[in-house]
Amino acid sequence: MDIAAKLAELGLELPKPAAPVAAYVPTVEAGGLLHISGQLPFRDGQVVTGRLGTDMDEATGYDAARRCALMLVAQIGQALGGDWSRVDKIVKLGVFVNSDPAFTQQPKVANGASELMEQLFGDTGRHARSAVGVAALPLGAAVEVDAIVAVKAA
Repeated sequence: MDIAAKLAELGLELPKPAAPVAAYVPTVEAGGLLHISGQLPFRDGQVVTGRLGTDMDEATGYDAARRCALMLVAQIGQALGGDWSRVDKIVKLGVFVNSDPAFTQQPKVANGASELMEQLFGDTGRHARSAVGVAALPLGAAVEVDAIVAVKAA
């Protein structure tokens, strides 16, 4: 699995994995699963902030979710020491969308993360998902995405 080549093909660069902003670790591997803490969207080193339906539109939210997924991939790479062959399946994404109460397109925003996982990992990247509208996210982020990834033993 040549993730670097797929990223280059998509014109994307893997960011440096973000450090936790509170009392938790970015990843925990247990029982063949890699649990990845919620990742925020970064653009030019800054968190993408705003509320869907008020401050930003669906397309901007989609891009924010895609940026979250890119950070998830960075965390996966760091946790697995860059050994992408250990990724067995992207099992589930949890997508949290900072939403105006009238905004109901969370699934379309979440597609930004889901579609990137499939583009990078192929069928291995197809996953279960939840897409939830929330009143606020850490640091005012527009979107936050966490993941569960099945991994092969090292």
